[in-house]
Amino acid sequence: MNDTFMKEKPVFGLVLSMSLPMVLSMMVNALYNIVDSYFVARISEDAMTALSLVYPVQNLISATAIGFGVGINAVIAFFLGAGDKKKANQAATMGMFWSLVQGLTLSIVCILIMPKFLTLFTDDATVIDYAIRYSRIAFLFGMIISSGLSFEKTFQAVGRMKVSMLSMMAGCISNIVLDPILIFGLGPFPAMGIEGAALATGAGQVITLVIYIIIYMVKPIPVKICISGVSFKGGISRRLYSIGIPAILNMALPSLLISALNGILAEFSQSYVLVLGAYYKLQTFLYLTSSGIVQGIRPLIGYNYGAREYDRVHRIYRTALGMSLVVMLVGTVLCLSIPGSLIGIFTSSAETVVIGKTALRIISGGFIISAVSVTSCGALEGLNMGFPSLLISMLRYILIIIPAAFLLSRILGANGVWHAFWVTEWITAGVAWLIYKKKTSWEK
Repeated sequence: MNDTFMKEKPVFGLVLSMSLPMVLSMMVNALYNIVDSYFVARISEDAMTALSLVYPVQNLISATAIGFGVGINAVIAFFLGAGDKKKANQAATMGMFWSLVQGLTLSIVCILIMPKFLTLFTDDATVIDYAIRYSRIAFLFGMIISSGLSFEKTFQAVGRMKVSMLSMMAGCISNIVLDPILIFGLGPFPAMGIEGAALATGAGQVITLVIYIIIYMVKPIPVKICISGVSFKGGISRRLYSIGIPAILNMALPSLLISALNGILAEFSQSYVLVLGAYYKLQTFLYLTSSGIVQGIRPLIGYNYGAREYDRVHRIYRTALGMSLVVMLVGTVLCLSIPGSLIGIFTSSAETVVIGKTALRIISGGFIISAVSVTSCGALEGLNMGFPSLLISMLRYILIIIPAAFLLSRILGANGVWHAFWVTEWITAGVAWLIYKKKTSWEK
């Protein structure tokens, strides 16, 4: 494929063609998250609570893989835009190498820390048992997750978005199909309970990786991954991590946030912890969809930045922002109109549904404006500006929301935590807009 289309095609059609496959695959991924939780909730409310407590650590593994993948994507796209395919090949190879190392390390560490981690939030032996049984299986797939995401970002960097869509959708759909089969025992399969949910997730990730490998071997892409390309010279690893580390932290910050909020909400009731977990499953429909848009523009911005097409960079940003605003508007309408039905997916407790309805209505006040910070972070990463993106995420996930949630919970009770979400989004959006404008002053 001739990669010069990234700087030649009309911007709107280009952004749409690059983003739509990722948006579709992300929506399926979001559906998997909800379906997975739905079936686990059918085991018991304790099982759903356990899943909510495991989620931050599980998210850390994915966040590290995705965040480092952002570095792979941005560096490959930059070198392709600059016409240096040798360095693009080196970036793809070293990206895969470090992804495998990180995946193995995280699997071991997360399995070891899980028992102690859980006791920070609950002393319920049943919840802890469910969480450990789930996490021990799910965390074994760390290397599979990391290598699959390395392939994903490499394919995206060269504009092969449909391959990413196919691979991710196949994995997610497999997971959705396997969930009831392995959890409840259908046909020849025994009922495995919560371990079945973990195994179904892992199987889906394996299928995604296998499809990437087959397509890579059958239909070559403009960059190559090969063992002979593993080299610690030339500064490629440093460049990958200079973008990857901020992006990893960007993606991992929600894990810290959820853990902190779980600690605050646990003081009131386990039902609030369940609602927070349910909210993060539901909001994946919004933020993963917006993430699909961002993933579509990231290589476009990186390529055009490397080619010094600065005006196109900004037009791509504005187009993506408009698309994200539409997504967030839809989410706001749903959370205001049918909050009870949404929370009812995860629990049959009338008390928990009432708590969840209130939570969704309050939190949704920040959805639309959050499109600014989400799009700005992705654009800055595409520009190889990882640390400004990290600053925005730190404001959004740590520096504002955690103190606000703590203080407001002391004034308004547990509902104060929900108010902290929209307060944070409005403040962060203003800062994100100012940072983006300052960092792109070269367009003038």
